Parts: sequence; structure tokens; C-alpha cells
Amino acid sequence: MKFKHIVAIFLLAITFSAFVNPKKATKTFVSNFENVLGTSLELKFKAANQTDADVAENIALNEIDRLDNILSAYKKTSEFSKWMQSGKQTTKISNDLFEVLQQFENYKGITNGAVDASAEVISKVWKKAAIENILPSVTELQHAVATVKQKHYTLNFENKTVTRLDDAPLALNSFAKSYIINKAAEKAFTSAGIENVVVNIGGDMVVKGSNTERIQVANPKADAENDAALTTIQVSNMAVATSGNYRRGYNVNGKWYSHIVDPRTGNPVSEIISATVIAANASEAGALATSFNVLSVNEIEKLVAARNDVAYLLVTKNGEEIRSKDWTKYEVKTEKPKVALTSSKADKLWNTKFELLVNLELANIESADGRRTRRPFVAVWVEDAAKKPVRNLAIWYNKPRWLPDLKSWNRTNGEEFKKENSVLSSTSSATRGPGKYSLSWDGKDDAGNLVKAGSYTVYIEVAREHGTYQIISKQMKFTGTAQKFELTPNTELTSASLDYRKK
Repeated sequence: MKFKHIVAIFLLAITFSAFVNPKKATKTFVSNFENVLGTSLELKFKAANQTDADVAENIALNEIDRLDNILSAYKKTSEFSKWMQSGKQTTKISNDLFEVLQQFENYKGITNGAVDASAEVISKVWKKAAIENILPSVTELQHAVATVKQKHYTLNFENKTVTRLDDAPLALNSFAKSYIINKAAEKAFTSAGIENVVVNIGGDMVVKGSNTERIQVANPKADAENDAALTTIQVSNMAVATSGNYRRGYNVNGKWYSHIVDPRTGNPVSEIISATVIAANASEAGALATSFNVLSVNEIEKLVAARNDVAYLLVTKNGEEIRSKDWTKYEVKTEKPKVALTSSKADKLWNTKFELLVNLELANIESADGRRTRRPFVAVWVEDAAKKPVRNLAIWYNKPRWLPDLKSWNRTNGEEFKKENSVLSSTSSATRGPGKYSLSWDGKDDAGNLVKAGSYTVYIEVAREHGTYQIISKQMKFTGTAQKFELTPNTELTSASLDYRKK
């Protein structure tokens, strides 16, 4: 080929490329909220710019509010609550309430009664027992189970009406949150410029779009926010839900009982302490995760035997991990970090039988419009006696440009941690209370080395957009003697404590 022909082809390629719009680079935009549907909410949008992400966020939040006003058992003004108060009659209801009531009937059949809207009857018996500190009588539980087994409503599919048959209390908690976030994710995904959506409500999540989301599954026996995950999975266009008995329950006469009850027996569950389910539909993932805490392993295996669109991971009370045959399609193999012992023989190292648990509860501060509030920026870290930072336990923010708001942390740690990917991990876990978090320190520094035994200072720093700035600190000796301190609350922290204890 002659040189002039090569030049001509080169010029033609340049001219053609000028008319082709290059694909816009996208970034992941993250926002966190507290006190949403009784827990915490995380939204992630993969978009070209912040404006598109903000529009999608507003769409998702509005859909959550709309459905909460329909399905909430806690709001007296919700459609569900008004229906519950209307007595035994036929009522025209919205499509969403009809669909959720229909799904409850469906999953009650599929799970052989392990999911039941009237399980609230039994829950009320155990709540009363916890208040009075006396176990329910056999007669009380038998009466509650007999009530649950009755038919409580009938649905008319042609007219979209429901007829109440008794006055048994009902609650849609089992998977109503999953139903809501599924709808919110679908709406947000249709917003202009959005490539991927992740909606995470208290550990249950929906992933919409072709991009894969890496999700850590919390270890029910070590469920602090920064504890090592039980395992890691990655999914796209799927839903993930975890239900477990390790965060909520009832204390009766000095013994702890799960908040999840078996509607068929009236007893709190105990054999399976965590169930994580991957499914195409969020409602199904939520319903199955709850029921898998109730059913036996044999019942679970039979239920999904003919399904290739459902995968699960169970953890029994003895710590056994049971994976379905399809779980491995999603599981990511990760290497556990090795502990390096770099100090000299003369150094007395951290006692590995102990850990520090940092508990904190963020204040519930209502926004000016009375709606949800964004989670403030939070940093929790440890410094040695020479004021040198040794371990970062948590850095929560939504954009690197906000890191300077965490003034004390930023002065000593900021430059090293200005990376967006530090906020992009997702965790599937049992639902926590809003604003309530636990962090653990295992005595290792940020490089994974055990530190020397001795005195260290723990810092908790909180900064809120258009709010206040707070920091508290406490020096403690970590030498193998258990101790606990309640820290002084402030505007941003309702409570905080440091618990140095045996594992």
C-alpha cells in the first residue's frame, strides 16, 4: 500500500471518530439514610454525573415513602393500618396492598406455613413475656397458634377487594421491606442516565442493571460492621436477603429468644441462626430468607429442589454452613489475611482472646420537612500513646471532598484514605435498628499486625451536613483485663460505649 493511501485511511478514521460520541465515563454515587422503614438505607447509582444520581435518588425515596404510607403496620395513617381498624367488612384496596396480601397467601402455602402475616399474634405473646419477664404458658401459645391457623381474610381478584374475617392482628414485616425496595429500584432504574442501581435496606438488597455488585454476607457469630465477612458473593439483576436471630430478640428470665417465631408451633426459632437467599425477585428472597430460619434443612432442600433460580447459605446454631448446589455460582473465593507478628520477643502483644467492641447509636434528627435524615459522616479510629494512628475502624462518607469535615481524623489519616472504593462495599445481614452500629477491634493495626499490649485512645468523630460537629475520645489499657465504659452522649450520638471483653 502506498504511503498516500495510508495517510488517507488515517485521516478518514480521525474524521469518522469525530462524529462518534464516546461513551461517557460513569461513577458510583452512594448515599446513606437512617430511620427508613425502621432501619438504615443505602442507595448506590452508577451514573455519569451527580445530577442524574440525585434525580434517581429522589425517585427511589419517593417510591419508598409512597409504599410505606400504604403498607406500614406502624403508621396509624397507612392504608394497611386503616384497613386493620375497619373491622370485619369488605374493603376496596390499592393494587400494592392487594399484591402484598396475595403474596403472603402464596408464600404461606409454598413454605408450609412458615411465613404468615398473622404470626404477629404469637410475637405479641412473646413481647408481653419479655415485659413481664415470665415465659408464656402452654395454654397461651396453644391459643395463639390456633388463632394463626384460622383464615383471616379473603381476596376478590376481580374487584381488588379484601374481606376481613376476624380481628387477629396482622403484620407485613416478613417481606414488605423487600417488596418496597424492589419497586423503588425498578423506578430508579428507569431514570435517565442510570446504568446500575443498588438499594440496600437494613441488609436486604436489590441490584438492577448489568453490572455486578460484590456483597459481603455477615457472619452471625461476629456481626460488627467491620468484622470479617462469612463469605462474599457477586450478583447482577438479582435480590439478596438475609434473615437471622442474632440482632433482635426477647430476653425472658435471663434467657435470650429469637424474634423470629414458628407460626406452626408458637416457639422462637433456634436451629438456624442465619439464612441468606439469592433470588430474582426481592419479595421471594425476603420471604424465603425468613422461612428458612423456621423450616428444617430437609424442608428447605425439598422446597428448592426443583428451582435453579434460588440459592441459599444457612448457618446453624453449631456454626455449620450449608450451601445450596447453586450457591457456588455466586460465591467469590477470597483469601483470609494472615496475621504478621512483627514486634520483638521482648514485646508483650495484644491478648488475642480479647476484643474491643465499639457500640454507637446515631441520633435520630428529623429533617426540616419531617422526612428521613442522611447518615452523618463518621470516623472511628485508634491511636497509640504517641498519638500515632494504628487502626481505622470506620470511615463513613459519601464523597472524598467531604472527608475534611472529619477534621481530627483527616489531619492524621486523610491523604491515605481518599479513595471512593472505600465506601462501595455492600453487606447482607439481619436487620439492625436504625442508627445502631457495632465495630470491633481485634488488636491489629491497619497492616494486619498485632499491636503491643498497653494504652491506646479510641476516637469517635461525627460531622453532619448542615448540622453539628462532635468528637469524643477515651484512653484505655488493653492488657487482658476486661473493662467497659459508657461514653458521654452528645448532639449526634444518642449513646456510645467501649467494651473490652473476651471473645
